[in-house]
Amino acid sequence: MERVPVLKIGDILLVSIQIDMEDQTALQLQEDLADRIVATGCHGVIIDISALDIVDSFVGRTLASIASISRVLDAETVVVGMRPAVAITLVELGLQLPGIRTALNVELGMDLLARERAADDWEFDEGDAEDESEPETPAAAAP
Repeated sequence: MERVPVLKIGDILLVSIQIDMEDQTALQLQEDLADRIVATGCHGVIIDISALDIVDSFVGRTLASIASISRVLDAETVVVGMRPAVAITLVELGLQLPGIRTALNVELGMDLLARERAADDWEFDEGDAEDESEPETPAAAAP
């Protein structure tokens, strides 16, 4: 069985699927990614499917599972490079990909993850600032 390589680029794990995804390969990828997210502490996963001509229902569901597992492990998933025929097939099969964001290519996927991360950091910083501020004291009433 072939394995899909998982590369670490900064805070992102990049998966470029260059082989036909058989069911066992998809399941192995799911396990490998979960292990790598935990081992590296990465907060983003990009799955490049531009080399895939078809995506069947099992692989589609596995991509959705990968996104769910990644989210539980504090990482967001972006699928990039989806061909129009693959998108049409997924819609015709009635497959929804909850939790998966898409982008046209790897560069746009990395930009999307960077923007989301910056927004999350900003929200976190704002929450900390509110928690650490001293409560306002009411103005003394003038006699």
